Amino acid sequence: MKTLLNKLTAALPPGTVAVAGGTVVLGGASYAHLGVAGHSLSDAGYANVSVLWTIVMSLGIGIFFPLEQELTRIVSARVVLGQGAAPVLRRAGLLTAGILGATLLVLGLGARPIADLLFQGDRALVAALGGAFAGMAVCYLTRGVLAGLGRFGAYGTQLAVDGGLRIVLAFGCALFGLHSALAFSLILALAPVVATLVTLPALLRAVGPGEQISWRELSGGLGLLVCATLLSQLVVNAAVMSTKLLAPTDSALIAALMSATVLARVPLFVFGSLQASLLSGLTAAFTAGDRVAFWAMLRRIAMVVAALGLLGGVPATVLGPWLIEVLFGIQDPVLGSFDFFLLSAGTAAYMFAMVLGQALMVFKRHNLQLLCWALGTAVLVGITLIPGEVSVRVIVAYALGSTATVLAMLAALRLSFPGTAAAAGEAPRRTTDAETGAPGVGAVGR
Repeated sequence: MKTLLNKLTAALPPGTVAVAGGTVVLGGASYAHLGVAGHSLSDAGYANVSVLWTIVMSLGIGIFFPLEQELTRIVSARVVLGQGAAPVLRRAGLLTAGILGATLLVLGLGARPIADLLFQGDRALVAALGGAFAGMAVCYLTRGVLAGLGRFGAYGTQLAVDGGLRIVLAFGCALFGLHSALAFSLILALAPVVATLVTLPALLRAVGPGEQISWRELSGGLGLLVCATLLSQLVVNAAVMSTKLLAPTDSALIAALMSATVLARVPLFVFGSLQASLLSGLTAAFTAGDRVAFWAMLRRIAMVVAALGLLGGVPATVLGPWLIEVLFGIQDPVLGSFDFFLLSAGTAAYMFAMVLGQALMVFKRHNLQLLCWALGTAVLVGITLIPGEVSVRVIVAYALGSTATVLAMLAALRLSFPGTAAAAGEAPRRTTDAETGAPGVGAVGR
């Protein structure tokens, strides 16, 4: 067992272990937060919290997580070239503030229709949603720079503080008898802001002076990446939102799907500890022109993802119907083991798509990444609109939409970089600008 653990650890990108502890805490916090809410609120109140949580984890991540990814890529490349990240942090802070301001403006202008459509007319939950977006903005900004600098200890600390606060505040709401959807929703706004403040001194000490970064370099691919990430979040979170729109009065089904989705996505919380270190490692190898390291890291991560899919999917399939009753207080058996199998299969495919998407991003092929997620989304929407039982449609749509994205990305990598198989066994080399289209960057995969 110890030998197997050592082999698994060796297969992970540098920094993964440092982030893993914080990821476990943050992942567990999602279960604690939703679990306590499920036992404390009415079906209607829990459905509102579930919808808000889903929006934060889909639309919020879609808007702000691309900032972390682009900052990780840019800062990692700067580290290889010996440049400081302070100019990147300053300009990225301004860019983040602008994006957050535009998001809050949309929420403010559409507060009434948003509340009527999603929160049974409760506009206070729209304000809580805006607070959660603000928390995500500051945490993803700082995490992107920390990951690019390789400060994974501080990165993991921020995750742990965020998750720990969510757990404490959720149980605090239950202890003090706050049977309010608003109280449980505000947790998503407060926890990430406090976690960011805790790790801010470490970030400011780590960034150093360097050449100014242009707005074009910072935001050139951001629009495409935001669109791709929004589509990816639509795919992974569509089941609950689609059910809310197709069967708005079926609170029991919405609550059950939310709880089942959280259980089936256990591997995603573990996978989260790989993403920051994977992108940083792939970017460093690409910038240094080390093709062997690049493709070896990608193969190892694919094996780890396959293991995560099995380790999470089998228990979810076997125990899922029982677990949502025990952990989330779902009494009506509206979902069975086969539903959990499809949700778990969709999660495994989604993780593979995220890995392949990061490879395309390192190549600066944001357009291909977007195209692949658009194809997966089209498959998801098409299946969702087929007549039939709502729960079956939304679950099958998730599984097949994720699978279609993986197949499209494999095709994109193969067609764009036909020499990838051979490149994995070649010695690293430096190439000219004419070969790569970028100064001093190795032609990974050519």
